[in-house]
Amino acid sequence: MMNHVKCECGHVNPHGTVLCESCGKILVETEEKKKLVDMRYEGSARRSQTYKKTIVDRIWNFFSSVKVGIWLIVVTLSVSAIGTILPQEEFIPQNVPAGNYYESEYGWFGRLYYLLGFQDLYGSWIYLLLIASIGVSLVICSLDRVVPLYRALKRQRVIKHEGFMKRQRLYIMAEGEAAKLEETFENIKQNLQKKRYHIRDEDGSLLAEKGRFSRWGPYINHIGLIIFLIGCMLRFVPGMYVDEQLWVEEGEIRPIPGTNREYYLGNNEFIIDVYDGTERNGVFEESLERTNGDIVSNYQSNVTLYKRSSETVLGQTPELEKVKDYSIQVNKPLKFDGYSLYQMSFNQGEFKAMTFTLINQETGESYGEIKIDLEDPQEVYDLGNGYKVAIVRYYPDVKFDENLIPTNTSPYPRNPAFIFNVISPENQQGEMSIVAIQQTYDPSGQNKYKMKFAMMESKEVSGLTVRKDNTIWILALGGLIFMIGVVQGAYWNHRRIWIQKQKDHVLIAAHTNKNWYGLKRELEKVFEETPQFIPEDQMEKNEGSE
Repeated sequence: MMNHVKCECGHVNPHGTVLCESCGKILVETEEKKKLVDMRYEGSARRSQTYKKTIVDRIWNFFSSVKVGIWLIVVTLSVSAIGTILPQEEFIPQNVPAGNYYESEYGWFGRLYYLLGFQDLYGSWIYLLLIASIGVSLVICSLDRVVPLYRALKRQRVIKHEGFMKRQRLYIMAEGEAAKLEETFENIKQNLQKKRYHIRDEDGSLLAEKGRFSRWGPYINHIGLIIFLIGCMLRFVPGMYVDEQLWVEEGEIRPIPGTNREYYLGNNEFIIDVYDGTERNGVFEESLERTNGDIVSNYQSNVTLYKRSSETVLGQTPELEKVKDYSIQVNKPLKFDGYSLYQMSFNQGEFKAMTFTLINQETGESYGEIKIDLEDPQEVYDLGNGYKVAIVRYYPDVKFDENLIPTNTSPYPRNPAFIFNVISPENQQGEMSIVAIQQTYDPSGQNKYKMKFAMMESKEVSGLTVRKDNTIWILALGGLIFMIGVVQGAYWNHRRIWIQKQKDHVLIAAHTNKNWYGLKRELEKVFEETPQFIPEDQMEKNEGSE
């Protein structure tokens, strides 16, 4: 336990105090005995500068450093910027594995981005740890400074030590003016009261103070930021924040993300309306003429909202209860139970299934059809009578080079192609062929059977954004408190004036945490009848003498 420091005025100060919390006497002289005292924290003892032995002290001292806090913010901003280079996983198509998507769309960089975990950066524990570290730094920085500052300001005496007075920036000693002070003392007090100073006097000495609340502005800022960070961290708590995508085909019913499979959405119909030409007037006329009227006037999903009527076992089809029908349009979301579903995107004519016919190339005889679901193709299709078709390779978006060698360019079924192995009763090893839309390639040139493209099925898919935010009021409250702190610290300042009468002279000192020019102008008004009491700026005086 470190010893406290007792001042000659009788006040007991915590170890490490530079200026007595009561009388302001200098307890610790710094190098070269500086002429001006450091009043940033009233010379009070900060824990980070006093206790340095235990592991708790080291952790406290680390996070109490302003430099550490700034570096944590810089690192967090840099990491956040990395997360914006490529789309996050929640904003890519959900029907494609994330690893395949990043590699196919962005090459080796996309694969590296995925392997390093940047595809879900804002939901990672590293990002959460960075935000928590900033919050811890703000809390410790604030406590390390605000507690001793509050204690020192609360305990300050009217009569200050002479050494404290002499080493203030604004100071003057008026010799032989004690009698003049007695004559004008009440007038000076009235002038200070007009300037809205709070006045305390004791034994002919005076302390005038105003704007002390402005000293708490930076710490109000910190409170606002801490509340804001708490709101950000609560977004990681399930149910507090949802921002997901939902793709629903026409006629399909899918669970709504973020609702724990409590709510389901059925897509009855997706509609796109265009201007029919009768609207050729006003602001749209030029655009309609330029595009021949082919301008979309409405994107709309006619949906049905369902709610699970009872608890179901995993894998069991849930029993759904219809809640309501609704038409989701741009800027007209479906809202329920704190959730909002917005019309975000759509896919028209997306390939869903392909049908092929197995025929004999010489006779044209057909041996049956196979229908391939492009989202979930099977490995082998049995046509009966010993005829089977196996899928050796599937290319969702094929591209052939000059030697007819297929390569895949994306994971989306935009131009599907297959390598089939046709097994027949007379050839159990099978015959290999490459089949695309209206195209069949026989690598050997000796195949007896051929897979002929028959038809393609497409689907209409509506893309919706599911949003829920229970943290918005916390973020707004944090922002409001932060702005209060900004205004509090920016538009007011803490000003103090000390007047002490000695035997034959008067000591007058003044201090402010900012806007020294304004304080000097105010002192001229206060002492307009006694200009000999106006304190001089010792900093300007010293600079002028060099």
